[in-house]
Amino acid sequence: MNGETVDKTDVILCQLLLANSRLSYRELAEKLNLSVTAVHNRIQSLIEMGIIRKFNAKLSLIAKNGIHILIFGTSKTNSIRDLNPKLEKHGSIYWLALGGGNVLYIGAYLKNIAELEPLVRFIREAAEVPEPTVGITVSPIPSWILKGIDSETKLCELDYKIIRSLKDDSRKATSVVAEELGVSAKTVRRRLTRMINNYLIQLSIDWYPDASNDIISVFHVQLKPDADPNTPNIIWQKHYPNALFYWGFSNIPNSYLFFTWTPTAKELRDTRESLEREPAVQAVAPNIIYTGYVFNTWLDNIP
Repeated sequence: MNGETVDKTDVILCQLLLANSRLSYRELAEKLNLSVTAVHNRIQSLIEMGIIRKFNAKLSLIAKNGIHILIFGTSKTNSIRDLNPKLEKHGSIYWLALGGGNVLYIGAYLKNIAELEPLVRFIREAAEVPEPTVGITVSPIPSWILKGIDSETKLCELDYKIIRSLKDDSRKATSVVAEELGVSAKTVRRRLTRMINNYLIQLSIDWYPDASNDIISVFHVQLKPDADPNTPNIIWQKHYPNALFYWGFSNIPNSYLFFTWTPTAKELRDTRESLEREPAVQAVAPNIIYTGYVFNTWLDNIP
């Protein structure tokens, strides 16, 4: 901790970069109603604070027909420091967060459903989580958008080279990528636009919100059986940007995890009380996240 905090504009800025880290300063400025200079200064400050640690590019999960898994549960381990190298070497685990009560939240990308059982077994043993809850997350992209994507779209050799060039600096100028690869900037721009439009590339940031003095928490929200399917999205929009994002699970009906940011304990309490007042909400259980880690996976190993 360095004693610094962020504000709501910083949080929204990070959300925009998480979704597309190649958005230009001008595009970001227009979305945030700020000057280009102000956006540049905010990004530099977030980098200096250690909240943004890298602008990354990788193959998307959709490009490989992969599966996103979130596993959480109470760990009996005495040392997270010893746990990190074990999870980092696994190859499918991309994220680890430690919450109160030694609850671990572990995100993973699987190539197919056959990898799920070995992953759960690994977490039981390596992370010492005897009773993990295993969630198969629903697609973050609405089905009506996915239907419009060309199912025959495939990546060519140049696409892989572009992703590799952007891997550790996704904000690299198109002209620089073109010079590296020996092609025209127009070609790079066209191939990159195609990959973005078809969700074949993931342009994001290595984001560590716990580097500030703000409070990051997870709200375990259970909806009533008769809740409208759009309820989670309505709740998220109502509490945005304090509600950063949420995950639902195809195998756990009406159960959602809302990841939230609040600058004070009072706002955290207010968020909980507000969620409890939602007519469709059956139960709410918050858990503060103390620290998190990001790992490379098979999606980072660009052919």
